[in-house]
Amino acid sequence: MKLSNFRFSNFMFWVGISFLYLPMVVLIFYSFNESRLVTVWAGFSTKWYFELFKDQQLMTAVGRSLEIAFYSATAAVFLAIFASVVMVRMKKFRGRTAFSGLITAPLVMPDVIIGLSMLLLFVAMSQSLGWPESRGMLTIWIAHTTFGMAYSTVVISSRLTEMDHSLEEAALDLGASQLKSFLLITLPIISPAVISAWLLSFTLSLDDVVIASFVTGPGATTLPIEVLSSVRLGVSPKINALATLIIAAVSLVAIFAWFMTQRLNRRVSAQLTAQ
Repeated sequence: MKLSNFRFSNFMFWVGISFLYLPMVVLIFYSFNESRLVTVWAGFSTKWYFELFKDQQLMTAVGRSLEIAFYSATAAVFLAIFASVVMVRMKKFRGRTAFSGLITAPLVMPDVIIGLSMLLLFVAMSQSLGWPESRGMLTIWIAHTTFGMAYSTVVISSRLTEMDHSLEEAALDLGASQLKSFLLITLPIISPAVISAWLLSFTLSLDDVVIASFVTGPGATTLPIEVLSSVRLGVSPKINALATLIIAAVSLVAIFAWFMTQRLNRRVSAQLTAQ
């Protein structure tokens, strides 16, 4: 019975892996297709990678999306750290429930509602305050920071909740200020959660198409919107080449993170053995 369960678990594991990664393998395979038709194999070729870098409109969209994702992830994590400290450390204050609900609301709110509400906000602010004058990279950055902050707060606050507060108390007893204790004790301890939150916010911003389509304007087309617009006219092999490069970049980052984690674990194990 145990052997049967083990085989069934292995079978379902490989079914799940195939379901997730087989489409990516097919995409990578057809990125080296000679034919302009995506589903017709006409021989091996790398010409679409060269065509990709010649497409200034697509490469501009890539750079714009990376820039927005970087700044929005940084701002989201910065604000999430303050929100997490308020939610975890200041447990008793008037309006705490409302504050927590407002922070986590974008997690359960449909992207269409978020995008529409941000659009109406920017239109109302433009009419009453004259700012922003037009929708573009700034409005996309604000919108992505808003929903990225919600995800970052959940990640950072969960790590902050599990942290041993006696370490901070010891630093305070030794004469450190609240700010110094946070910068030298708390922040290094929660840094893995901060990095994870930044990467999550970066990925969400880079992947977003619904919210960005509401708050963008002329000359501020992001990569997902550009890809969606081109796919409506037929899938270009250049899109396959671009997706392959993105998959390669993500894989390299994941392998590097795994290598650094293994190296750190071996170092800690060696120190514990030496003791």
